[in-house]
Amino acid sequence: MSASLLATRRAKNLLAQSLATAAAVFGLFWLVWIVWTTLRYGISSINVALFTRMTPPPGETGGMLNAFFGSAVMSLLGVALGAPIGVLAGTFLAEYSGQGWSRRLCDTVRFVNDILLSAPSIVLGLFVYTLVVARMGHFSALAGAISLAFIVLPVVVRTTDEMLRLVPTQMREAALSLGVPQWKVTVQVLYRASLPGIATGILLALARISGETAPLLFTALNNQYWTTDVLAPMANVPVVIFQYAMSPYDSWHSLAWAGAFVLTLFVLLVSLAARAIVARHRVSHD
Repeated sequence: MSASLLATRRAKNLLAQSLATAAAVFGLFWLVWIVWTTLRYGISSINVALFTRMTPPPGETGGMLNAFFGSAVMSLLGVALGAPIGVLAGTFLAEYSGQGWSRRLCDTVRFVNDILLSAPSIVLGLFVYTLVVARMGHFSALAGAISLAFIVLPVVVRTTDEMLRLVPTQMREAALSLGVPQWKVTVQVLYRASLPGIATGILLALARISGETAPLLFTALNNQYWTTDVLAPMANVPVVIFQYAMSPYDSWHSLAWAGAFVLTLFVLLVSLAARAIVARHRVSHD
């Protein structure tokens, strides 16, 4: 290799590394700025009343107890509705995509799942509004949970499909050679081997839906009071943050920043928990 060609390649490599580093620093700058701004304005508004009092009327002080409860109910219900279907669908894609009609069906399911994965959340909210809210005649926490389940579903399908495909074929063949039925191989062998990855996907889906606002505006709306009725409108943190941030009241602005800080902290902790599960699984296999 000539010296001029080597110098040209090194220059191109240096340029590519510089551009990649600059892009990474640019993205991290805005991320750190967002986190710092949320921390700066949010932590000063954290107090006991935030977790013990209801959302206040205009111009008064209060907390977000009912909003935290509503977000927890709808997020957990959304995961309970979307995760089992996602795991089953992902299992079908990974284990039963053979030849003929099943292969064509799996290709179609993957294509639809990719579309659903990239669909704007507001579109899913409008879909559930037409499907559930318009037919019921009122907003409800159940409709909100269904809209969140549509966001959970494609994430869990993709994660389950990929995790099951990572399980070595020898494990399947060894179990089948002993006369174990296919469903037992899936439940007792494949699920055990891929459980950390599937659990990570579910946690990441939970972190994603915990901050969704647009679907809940069209489905659950809001409620200033405490309620446990999933068939009625229910308060939730994202919608409260949206409404309070747009208001002219300083007390509501403080609550909006506090809610944003708590929500950001929750997403961070869930993401760290997902990474911890993956890291622990890798260490146990090394």
